[in-house]
Amino acid sequence: MSTDWKTSRNLDSPRAICINQTEGAHRPQPGLRVIGLARGIVVFLALALSFSVSLAGAQEFDTKARFAILMDYESGSILFDKAGSDPLEPASMAKLMTAAVVFDQLQQNKLKFSDEFFISEHAWRTGGAQSGGSTMFADLNSKVPVLDLVRSLLIQSGNDAAIALAEGIAGTEPGFAGMMNQLGAEIGLEHTHFVNATGLPDPDQYSTARDLAVIARFIIAQFPEYYPIFSEPEFTWNKIRQMNRNSLVEMGIGVDGLKTGHTEAAGYGTVVSSAAGGRRLIAVLHGLTSMAERADEARKLITWGSRGFELIPAFDEGEPVARVAVYGGVLPDVPLVGQGKIDIFIPKGAKDCPEASVRYQAPILPPVQKGEQLGVLTITCAGKVIQTNPLFAGEDVADGDIVRKAADALKELALGWL
Repeated sequence: MSTDWKTSRNLDSPRAICINQTEGAHRPQPGLRVIGLARGIVVFLALALSFSVSLAGAQEFDTKARFAILMDYESGSILFDKAGSDPLEPASMAKLMTAAVVFDQLQQNKLKFSDEFFISEHAWRTGGAQSGGSTMFADLNSKVPVLDLVRSLLIQSGNDAAIALAEGIAGTEPGFAGMMNQLGAEIGLEHTHFVNATGLPDPDQYSTARDLAVIARFIIAQFPEYYPIFSEPEFTWNKIRQMNRNSLVEMGIGVDGLKTGHTEAAGYGTVVSSAAGGRRLIAVLHGLTSMAERADEARKLITWGSRGFELIPAFDEGEPVARVAVYGGVLPDVPLVGQGKIDIFIPKGAKDCPEASVRYQAPILPPVQKGEQLGVLTITCAGKVIQTNPLFAGEDVADGDIVRKAADALKELALGWL
């Protein structure tokens, strides 16, 4: 048994979306996966949206990067995905989580920019000039203010700065890595593990392009007072002036962060963000062959994201995208809502667009907590996924009594017979 959801737009009220539920047999369409496969339940949305764009032909985009993600900052929608959930070596892009932990400590007043941290032999030898990697050239046994360590971390990608911050906050770099992993779990990283603060190669340190975008989104949202450091053009320490390693900051295309990375094995990668074009985007690319290629491919992706879409308002914050049954709950169903409002980004020149599906694992069992992720909204054009949005429970649903459970059991049995 499946449930079909049809939506239609009232053109006099552009934000009004009417959802009508009909029950009946449904044949799953190719390319759509069912979460959990329990009873094969899939919910389909047919979005009949009118907009003033020519639907002559679908716009295509690709990148030389092995891994790439383009995320809409406000909604978390994924607008482009190339191996975005595949494991990768984060290289110095791991310093984004180092920065997130430092910012968190500052925001909680557990740390001040004026505090000074010691440059240990480990920081000096592993991350200093003799290491051959990116460094702030801090002197052995010197003390450096936290603000300067942070500026080096984000502008110069200083490995010695990263280790000094880690040791100053947690005592040891492995202890700090534990804090990175704890914060990562809190913000929803699913396939990431840190073992150091620098991003230096380690087989037990890994991430994904999607998780790196999540970290960037968290930093921009949670720490706006510190975010401008990412776009400072240069930093000088020990009379050594170094320019921002993110060359896109100076290109005049609206990029104001975040972090580059490189190792011999992983290639060149970057996490960038731009508010050009009226909305903020976050792009992650990795596995490129040179700094020039990294800059060029990142510029192309962020520019395409800024100019290549028409925005269609779909669901207000808290507005249900769908309602799904709760087996044995005090309420018969629960609304699925987005994380904030949901806008749909239609590629200019798109054809057979848009269509959407809501996928969830059934049966949903109580208790259900408001804010618990239960499903995913997937938007497609011409059979290609152009956007995904996580969907969350819009309200709590407590466990029902024995009468409720018996009624749901009978209903399930009857539907099964049908």
